[in-house]
Amino acid sequence: MATPPCSLCWRMERALSTNWTPRRRTCLTCETPDILVGENDLTALSYLHEPAVLHNLKVRFVDSKLIYTYCGIVLVAINPYETLPIYGSDIINAYSGQNMGDMDPHIFAVAEEAYKQMARDERNQSIIVSGESGAGKTVSAKYAMRYFATVSGSASEANVEEKVLASNPIMEAIGNAKTTRNDNSSRFGKYIEIGFDTRFRIIGANMRTYLLEKSRVVFQADEERNYHIFYQLCASSHLPEFKTLKLSSANDFLYTRQGRSPVIDGVDDTKELCTTRNAFTLLGINESYQMGLFQVLAAILHLGNVEIKDRDSDSSVIPPNNRHLTAFCDLVGVTYQDMSQWLCHRKLKTATETATNARDALSKHIYAKLFNWIVEHVNKALITNVKQHSFIGVLDIYGYICELY
Repeated sequence: MATPPCSLCWRMERALSTNWTPRRRTCLTCETPDILVGENDLTALSYLHEPAVLHNLKVRFVDSKLIYTYCGIVLVAINPYETLPIYGSDIINAYSGQNMGDMDPHIFAVAEEAYKQMARDERNQSIIVSGESGAGKTVSAKYAMRYFATVSGSASEANVEEKVLASNPIMEAIGNAKTTRNDNSSRFGKYIEIGFDTRFRIIGANMRTYLLEKSRVVFQADEERNYHIFYQLCASSHLPEFKTLKLSSANDFLYTRQGRSPVIDGVDDTKELCTTRNAFTLLGINESYQMGLFQVLAAILHLGNVEIKDRDSDSSVIPPNNRHLTAFCDLVGVTYQDMSQWLCHRKLKTATETATNARDALSKHIYAKLFNWIVEHVNKALITNVKQHSFIGVLDIYGYICELY
């Protein structure tokens, strides 16, 4: 009796209304013998097209919970949306020093290949981590950095590798948000260049960011959130040191309630803020600076709650003694009268300009400046006086491939 076609191939053939001729042990659509189904390298398949690739990935993931598959030097990763025990120090040690094809596909194998080629050929390397939202780009980039920090060691007593890893919770707090497809989606592009000395030990790092999604600060779609840091602050508003911020529940602020999804299952925002603050401290951003950052963030939330009423087509007004505008002014050090005038005064008359637009534009501008300030200070903490001999770059950016160059 003939073997039926792959389920994916069968559905595609039926949709295209083409004929399929059964042949024992082989699907004619993808021309893949049964013995190759579940292969750990897609280039070994008889024919490399969409049905064959999808079926092979499905078999590996469903039958064996294998989320990684090679396609030559490309590593294809499937996001399992759960924590798997495959990233511990014992796994890192198992991949250290091994050739890429000798071990099962893994992000650590790609990281080891980059590290080995840098050391052997003395050529700088880069890993590009790319994919659609929810594919797992940020986590993959984070594990690649963890691998380098573990296998290379540090060239100083300052534990540089810990500082490099400490940048992750900070950047996730200020640059990641919940979307409908991903609870921890990066809303910016990031390139981290990890520097090594002549003995190929980490000496420092430098980060560049791209295309921050500023619009998220003032608007979120249904079932989405603003940046994590806002919810971390609101969840921690009961702490004594945050009383001066005059914050409360995230549901009380326009900029954090529009998505109607203020809580992420399994995430404790109060604990997450502790992690963020510890990372700030490790990178040399002291308590005074941290409180200054939190004041600016709280000010943005208060500014979003300032209601501005139109008097006529050319003017608007903020009711006197607005408590949110008062809180904003106290936190950023400006007078109520000046701020009220700036928000209501139109500098350039256009058909679509409103005072609310001006308020939201100011909020986005402040957040973008704060974001850049944090990135700048993270880089200062990661800089080194030791001369850099080589580097490995890790790029976390939108796209469709995860490839090693």
